[in-house]
Amino acid sequence: MKALVHVTLKRDVLDPQGKAIARACGSLGYAQVTDVRQGKLFELRLEDGLGREKAEALAREIAQKLLANPVIEDFRIVSIEA
Repeated sequence: MKALVHVTLKRDVLDPQGKAIARACGSLGYAQVTDVRQGKLFELRLEDGLGREKAEALAREIAQKLLANPVIEDFRIVSIEA
């Protein structure tokens, strides 16, 4: 099984890398880009036969304890695939 976990900075946390990318987009002629928030995507390989509910619970627990800093980051489970 595979779980995808997306971790991003909370909305009220400054994102200097995102701001730099947004400025670069503007200077490259992509004026339609008004804001950028950067993040991380984690791909977790889990045992086959774990079951969707258990796989999602495991991915959520790992994200809470290891992948995301709860003070400044949010996470969401993007997908659970067999």
